Amino acid sequence: MLGSSARAAGLPPVKRSLGRGARAWRRLRVQLRSHSSPEGGVPWLAHGSPSRRQGRCALHEKGSSRPQRPRGPQGGPTMAEFSQNRGKRRDGEALGSAVDFLLANARLVLGVGGAAVLGIATLAVKRLIDRATSSQDEADAKGDATCLEESWKELSLLKATPCLQRRPPPAALSQSVPLRAPSPSAPEVPADADPQKAPQLSSPAPSLCLTFQEKLLAFERDYVTVPVAHVTLAKQLAGDIALELQAYLRNKFPELPFGALVPGGPLYDGLQAGATDPVRLLVPLALEPGLWSLVPGVDTVAQDPRCWAVRRTQLEFRPRGSSPWDRFLVGGYLSSRVLLELLRKALTASVNWPAIGSLLGCLIRPRVASEELLLEVQHERLELTVAVLLAVAGAPAGERLLLAWPLEGLAGNLWLQDLYSAEAARLRALDEGDAGTRRRLLLLLCGVCHRHPVLGRLGRSHLTQVVLRLGEEAADWAEEALGERFLQALESLIGSLERASLPCHFNHRVDLLGGLRDEDIDDLGCALFRGLQAPEQLLPPVLGEPLSLA
Repeated sequence: MLGSSARAAGLPPVKRSLGRGARAWRRLRVQLRSHSSPEGGVPWLAHGSPSRRQGRCALHEKGSSRPQRPRGPQGGPTMAEFSQNRGKRRDGEALGSAVDFLLANARLVLGVGGAAVLGIATLAVKRLIDRATSSQDEADAKGDATCLEESWKELSLLKATPCLQRRPPPAALSQSVPLRAPSPSAPEVPADADPQKAPQLSSPAPSLCLTFQEKLLAFERDYVTVPVAHVTLAKQLAGDIALELQAYLRNKFPELPFGALVPGGPLYDGLQAGATDPVRLLVPLALEPGLWSLVPGVDTVAQDPRCWAVRRTQLEFRPRGSSPWDRFLVGGYLSSRVLLELLRKALTASVNWPAIGSLLGCLIRPRVASEELLLEVQHERLELTVAVLLAVAGAPAGERLLLAWPLEGLAGNLWLQDLYSAEAARLRALDEGDAGTRRRLLLLLCGVCHRHPVLGRLGRSHLTQVVLRLGEEAADWAEEALGERFLQALESLIGSLERASLPCHFNHRVDLLGGLRDEDIDDLGCALFRGLQAPEQLLPPVLGEPLSLA
């Protein structure tokens, strides 16, 4: 019927193979015409080309059973149609002409599906215009919605999608967000319920204002104190390394009477401050009694009060060569430098450290670049540094212990006097007398200075002298006064730097600041003065750093 009507109207024939989409498109255009006027006409589409107007007239004459509307004398709408137009504006006619032209040619440009989408969009715009100009009945609105839905279903473009509620725009940060009213289906919270169980907004934790005493104790707990398990493991590793090294020295140098290697140091005396000090592994030399004597350093050419010289005696009765140590004599004195070179070559080139490390379950490497004899031990649970020290034991001077230390100048062949054992024994005796905290103060000072870029130039010996001096002067050494004693130790150090003198507690002729340059003393003084003004800056800001004994 549509083809015959088109031929009657003079339109080109329409192919029957357009399919279901074309039939839906024709039906949609009919709906558009019926939607525009109550009588079924499309006055706003009637301003198209003459050929299309003729085609529509022929279609209504031949193929439509709809009664013809009365026309005016010029073929336009009658006065009754104007009264039923519901106050439509005249500018809609021009818009209707443009839309009619687009709809007439949309199928050729966009295809069947695109033309259908354009038609539906046009209908939506038309409905918006009708709503703005006049009120539409509820029945008409429901009918239009039903027709549109059927058209979409026929074109397979309508999909069942969940209807989502429109979310309100986000409120600004400065505006208060209103609370949503409770849902009537939600269960009501009883009045006697625990208010703490109700969900509450997370609020930032209040900042804790700790005193310097509390921060100092926290630093001691997190950075200074070494766990007992680490101390036990470190002692075990140090003892095993001592046994292996002693066996090597006896096999390598059977003619040299070395004594038993004894590990010691702050780790064994409860003075290990984290990673500040290595384990001391003493290698004693068994000197023959009556063939060796000690000479103070001030009486030698070097005139160094820190050192002692080991001189060979009884040469007229026991000539040179009668003692196995005679081959290390330099000018009649036992040279510490020659012995250090001998032991350094053995530790770096001869000892099979990989085999010993695999046997002990760790990695052992000698530190070649250091002037001291150091061994780096890496275990899966900790890191450890072992200092191998040649020592003269059984000296006639009693408790005095001499170490082979890399000294410079004329004192290169002398032996350095070690006062560590005497200082540790004195601190232990003072603390046991009044249950004091002198050793804890020393640990805190060592931990702070070790982590400071400038104060790291101060060694344990410098800090020990300050604590010993305060330990014998101050009276209150309870834990509550630990922070005050810490600040007092800083003041004592500043005073010593101003005088450029820090005498040794057991030998007042030894100045422990004598080896520092003037620039170093100035830098230390400035750092200590800033630390005294703001002692919290000397403590690390973030706690929880892993400990090691390297």
